[in-house]
Amino acid sequence: MSLSRRSFLASCGAAGLQCASAAGEAKPNVLFILADDLGWRDTSLYGSSFYRTPNIDALARRGMMFSQAYAAAPLCSATRSSLMTGLYPARTGITGASGHLPDETFEATPLPRARPFQKAIGANSASRLKLEYYTVAEAFHDAGYKTGHFGKWHLGREPYDPLHQGFDVDVPHWWGPSPPTYIAPWKLPQLTGEPGEHMEDRMAKEAVKFMTENKDRPFFLNYWCFSVHAPWQAKPELVEKYKSLAKPENPQHNPVYAAMIESMDDAIGTLMRALDETGLAKNTIVVFTSDNGGVDFADVGGIPVTSNAPLRAGKATLYEGGIREPAAVIWPGKTKAGTKTDAVISSVDYYPTLIEMTGVKPQQAVDFDGRSFAGVLQGTASTRGPLFWHFPHYTPATGATPCSAVRDGDWKLIRFWCEGKGQDDRLELYNIGADVSEAHELSAANPGKVRELLATMEQFLTSTKAVRPRRNPRFDATAKADQPPPREHK
Repeated sequence: MSLSRRSFLASCGAAGLQCASAAGEAKPNVLFILADDLGWRDTSLYGSSFYRTPNIDALARRGMMFSQAYAAAPLCSATRSSLMTGLYPARTGITGASGHLPDETFEATPLPRARPFQKAIGANSASRLKLEYYTVAEAFHDAGYKTGHFGKWHLGREPYDPLHQGFDVDVPHWWGPSPPTYIAPWKLPQLTGEPGEHMEDRMAKEAVKFMTENKDRPFFLNYWCFSVHAPWQAKPELVEKYKSLAKPENPQHNPVYAAMIESMDDAIGTLMRALDETGLAKNTIVVFTSDNGGVDFADVGGIPVTSNAPLRAGKATLYEGGIREPAAVIWPGKTKAGTKTDAVISSVDYYPTLIEMTGVKPQQAVDFDGRSFAGVLQGTASTRGPLFWHFPHYTPATGATPCSAVRDGDWKLIRFWCEGKGQDDRLELYNIGADVSEAHELSAANPGKVRELLATMEQFLTSTKAVRPRRNPRFDATAKADQPPPREHK
């Protein structure tokens, strides 16, 4: 399979006639709900026995639930860049959580050096989504849609904010990785709030106002939740509720985090009820997913934030716990309600999928790394090829080291740059279909599969011009992890 990017026409493929016929019908609205740091196992929909998400569960029952949906990165800014462009983070250069940084950088660059205890010299992430990209919001805006962004952005301050990337409305117009607090007053550019007001309650009200004001014209609405990212704060009455339900033997038993999930779920319920009450539900495509895995490396009140089990690890790693996401899509009149699929999809796929579903024809040439899964939503078998990840960063909080990964079919190869003997790359191979927990490393028993996947990864890294980590000539096996870090983002 070619690893070159695909044009819009190619993404429609054999469904091109369907795209054309859709153009003569009423244009569907789009509501894209993106949770922040919500792990694959962090909803009752995906088997949590502690967290309660009746509105997310009800959303999924209206459409198709995905068991193998992935974020294109294990951190927020990178995944968000993939959603806006349909491109892998390795290509946009935004490979880290960098959108809030003060300096404006547009390409990934090699770090000049590493600390002595680090085997690899990693990369600097770009900190801004370049205005040259023709975003999904711009495609819908140019097709006559009213476009609104509500919640977290994290792809750059002005002039790289949503209002310069295709959106007519941006609330609260905030560039940071999280809200200053979830409980008002917030002191944000477009939002102050009444004392005690919860961020997600207010964001949902603002989004409903947008939908209501534009109910007689097509709209594209990003509802990108701040929840459940830190700071870990919640409504006191909900915290008390979950304290009474928590069982220490359950890996998921943090009452603050559970309360945050309920507030997020409540906000989603507000949006879905508004669609029903206005009659918009019958012509609104709804997407729900998350930007990376749950936080399993921190605690609140001495209790781990969450557990991604049975998945391995979590946010900021390329194990399944860091990149596998909850996902559900409603396509009224096209997708059978209450269906489930094990088709493998990535966040790079949403842009080409949405323009096929709506019949929107971009007014600029658009190339994608992603592939449309509109056919999957209508019951056809998936033809998705390999998925890729490139994360050339050390993450002290998790112990993660620079790495890249590829999944093709059930096989997944992770390449840990310079982490092997003599600072060679260390390779780990897993059969995800048989071992979702990545407990059994199979590279020694399957050298042919390792070579095959490594060659596929090499094509990807070359195609995207990814900045590859390199050996650290100053590496000292006796050095302690207390050296000052190299200065980044000068």
